[in-house]
Amino acid sequence: MREITPNEINGNTFKLIGSDWMLITAAKNDGSVNTMTASWGGVGVLWNKNVCFVFIRPQRYTYEFTEDADEFTLSFYPEEMRNALTVCGRKSGRDCDKISEAGLIPAKLDNTVYFEGAKLVMKVKKLYKTQLEKSEFIDSLIPNTVYPTNDYHYVYICEIEKVLEK
Repeated sequence: MREITPNEINGNTFKLIGSDWMLITAAKNDGSVNTMTASWGGVGVLWNKNVCFVFIRPQRYTYEFTEDADEFTLSFYPEEMRNALTVCGRKSGRDCDKISEAGLIPAKLDNTVYFEGAKLVMKVKKLYKTQLEKSEFIDSLIPNTVYPTNDYHYVYICEIEKVLEK
């Protein structure tokens, strides 16, 4: 892996996030790690910083980990690792060791974790968090369709601190 700047990221981020998926991985202060597959998010510029934004429902086990950590990783994998991402999206770390079940091997990036085999890794630092609210939707079909049980995502806006590319 080599370090690059956020401006050097190659590829279509709509495809990377929406189609290829990513793992959001965070470590608690006690050293425990959890990850989840995500296909919602984005990257851009805000507050004169290179940022990403990700969405995590409060009932996801990874939410506890992102709350405990100041930094976490977003990592992207080649198609041959799709099954591992599927496992991490369908299983909860509360119920099993899904990292082992997915065949993932942890790797360190400063004080964060990602997994071997990644083609792109972003180490990010939390800047802002808010929860989506039904009353703020302009398109009223979205909350009724996507949130029938009112389990609205938390949105994290994070500064992209470091990027590794294979």
